[in-house]
Amino acid sequence: MSGPGRRARGAEAELTAPALRAFCLAFGGAGEETPFPRNPELSVFKVEGKIFAFCAPAEEPLKVSLKCDPEEAVRLRAAHPAITPGWHLNKRHWNTVTVPGLPPRMVRELIEDSYDLVVAGLPRAVRLRLDRP
Repeated sequence: MSGPGRRARGAEAELTAPALRAFCLAFGGAGEETPFPRNPELSVFKVEGKIFAFCAPAEEPLKVSLKCDPEEAVRLRAAHPAITPGWHLNKRHWNTVTVPGLPPRMVRELIEDSYDLVVAGLPRAVRLRLDRP
């Protein structure tokens, strides 16, 4: 059956700010901070003290800045208008993603890629503890 309020089979609900926050915090060792007194609405998600995501949950439209391999960052920006160089970040290594502009699954994959990229730079013992050899 179809009708108002029903999604097509396989369609995903839009990724909300609380869902994005929960997803970021679900990774091993992940934590959230608001380290900028002049910008207290900006959440920073870290693993072992290293940032893998920036997000202002109250901002409309919802955006998240994520670490990215430099070559992949360029490719993603060329393929998706919702992905732009990191705002106020090193544009070679960071992308800003407008969440409603992409499928929720893709946003989650980009967040996980960012987390994995940061974890890959950690000592082996830490990676093993995080179950990311």
